[in-house]
Amino acid sequence: MDDDEFDELVSSLTPSSTAGTVSSYRNTVSIACPACDEPFDDLVVCRGEYDSLELDRVLDICVGTHDDDVLLFTHKS
Repeated sequence: MDDDEFDELVSSLTPSSTAGTVSSYRNTVSIACPACDEPFDDLVVCRGEYDSLELDRVLDICVGTHDDDVLLFTHKS
């Protein structure tokens, strides 16, 4: 994903939370996931070399990258 695509995507989402090097954004406008073309629920951006996620529900996850960041597109199961 190039910088313009990433900036456009993030500007269309609602910031949800930031903890350390992990930021999450809620998809309130049903944007399609770039990996599977289905609407996703949240975008989680992991900027650290190592990040840990604590999930409170079962999710399907699509993965992408931007620069050295990992992008997780979550889908409720």
